[in-house]
Amino acid sequence: MPFNLEETDRLLSTTRSVRRRLDLNRSVPEQVLLDCIDLAEQAPTGGNQASRRWLVVRDPKIKENLGEIYRHTGGAWLSERAKTLTGSGDPRESAVLSGAYLADHLHQVPVLLLVTIYGRHDASGRPGLFDSVIQSAWSFCLAARSRGLATTWTTLHLSAAEEVEKLLGIPNGVTQIVLLPVAYSLGEHFSAVERRPAREITWFDRWGHTLSNPTEGQPLRHENGAGVTVEIEITTNPAEIWPFVTDIQFPALFSDEFLGAEWIDNYREVGARFVGRNHREDMGTWEAICTVVEYQLDSIFAWHVGDADNPAAQWKFELEPLLNTTRLRFSMTLGPGPSGLTAAIKSMPDKEASIIAKRQREQAANMRRTLEGIKKAVTGIVSD
Repeated sequence: MPFNLEETDRLLSTTRSVRRRLDLNRSVPEQVLLDCIDLAEQAPTGGNQASRRWLVVRDPKIKENLGEIYRHTGGAWLSERAKTLTGSGDPRESAVLSGAYLADHLHQVPVLLLVTIYGRHDASGRPGLFDSVIQSAWSFCLAARSRGLATTWTTLHLSAAEEVEKLLGIPNGVTQIVLLPVAYSLGEHFSAVERRPAREITWFDRWGHTLSNPTEGQPLRHENGAGVTVEIEITTNPAEIWPFVTDIQFPALFSDEFLGAEWIDNYREVGARFVGRNHREDMGTWEAICTVVEYQLDSIFAWHVGDADNPAAQWKFELEPLLNTTRLRFSMTLGPGPSGLTAAIKSMPDKEASIIAKRQREQAANMRRTLEGIKKAVTGIVSD
């Protein structure tokens, strides 16, 4: 019998980390916990070995000690960081305030559930450790959510794993995986959060290769909107990176095709145009007018090549602030309008898929060098 997809999807899309809405005053029945663990134990495990162990902590003194360890390993830093970000409007403000709240109140949460497994990671790549626990722990979170309980996934304590072992009497040979604070939720409404669409974070056949339109398993065609995404993390804030992202000449230092660009208009916002120059041995030198289609300070700089409404290619820089770093994302999508690539495809239609894939690889290499160049310019560090 098929599942009720609407309810299944609601469960999956509204089970998330809950910190500030944990009911610190309502007890959680033991049987409810055991029912959730029974369900979680149905998750697959490497070699079908029953090696997971669940440690329920309710004792106030032990929770107090766990809370102290948690704060020493980073929770106190979150609390201090929260004071700095409160009211700032920084994109990280909500996450930091939430994390700080948990750190300050961890010892008050009705249940602290430590999920463990027999075995130690030996870097051998063999299955049976983390890959045998994480899916089970998440199944617990789903089962808890369906019963009105809230959880949050935290591993901050793992930097003091030996202290936790001593406190809880965990024997040698057991690995701690995740700590799940568990409580009933304050309020029942949880909505789905904004995430990137699947097509922006899903690669096809090679890392970073994207598709705007379905292929249904068929060979690549120009109308599929093939593209490339390259990402890098830089230990600084978006404002430090922004000048390099919006310097239209900067990528020419690293590309084996792009020669440079000049602004046509004297303003920097949506609608502004610049002319870019390129050269390839097989195509000679050419110029293209580009139009800015998104311009959000310290966040997004995007442009279309050729016809702004039917571009030959679509390019975008995005800066995403993380807790301690910024993720810089550089993406390109071919088409939907005609370009030099279209002419090559028309001359060799039987090689369309390979022509597109080759173009993706070429662009990826140039884009990667550009991001490495930005990182070095900002921090002086080159990625491994």
